[in-house]
Amino acid sequence: MLSYFVICFVSFAVSALTLFSGFGLGTILMPAFAIFFPLPIAIAATAVVHLANNIFKVILVGKKADWKVVLKFAIPGAAAAMLGAWLLNRLSALPSIFSYSLGNSVYDMDIIKVVIGILITAFAFLDILPGFQKISFDKKYLPAGGILSGFFGGLSGMQGAMRSAFLIKSGLDKEAFIGTGTVSAVIVDLARLIIYGISFYTLKFTAISESTYRLVAAAIIAAFIGSFIGVRLVKKVTLRIIQLIVGIMLILVGIGIVSGLI
Repeated sequence: MLSYFVICFVSFAVSALTLFSGFGLGTILMPAFAIFFPLPIAIAATAVVHLANNIFKVILVGKKADWKVVLKFAIPGAAAAMLGAWLLNRLSALPSIFSYSLGNSVYDMDIIKVVIGILITAFAFLDILPGFQKISFDKKYLPAGGILSGFFGGLSGMQGAMRSAFLIKSGLDKEAFIGTGTVSAVIVDLARLIIYGISFYTLKFTAISESTYRLVAAAIIAAFIGSFIGVRLVKKVTLRIIQLIVGIMLILVGIGIVSGLI
């Protein structure tokens, strides 16, 4: 029951609070799943929730999307996401590189844990550093931005902050920015889920229990409710304090994953 409470609460709260920001659901939800599941399952489960919630948000705000920007940004991003997802599955098959004991427990440091833990920590630092909040990129770099954010989305499930940094200078108003980002996220999620499905679920289907599917379904419903409330109640949100708190928590989670404690 603890897993249901933690994951559903995170899905609901973050989905409601971050609809208008670049601080994404996947950035916080993936570590929540990783507390209870192996990393490849956590990332794939997060992708399913992320996709379902973004499809719901497309219904709410997608009509404002700028499709010229979507094509320039999301198509390269989808291809890069497939590459990142493929690399994730390759890394998950590698053996542990180091083991150590604390008390009566043995902890393994796998290559995938080291890579994902470092990425989580790096993205957390980017989210809490004041200077990164002001970073943006020229419109001509949209394809490159799609590739970078898509690749890291496929590899670690984290793409929101980087996606926002590239889209913010595309000449879009607030509603078009939100709609374009949401549609782009759906395209990237679909691409990486194809690779997760082919490379992960078909090979390790037995690792996914029925309770995992129920938990993912519950998280999707919680995220839907959060987005629904967010659209109606949150018109302009400043999340600096929340970003700092969550950023520090993500740094701790990243360290825990690298060390094998999580």
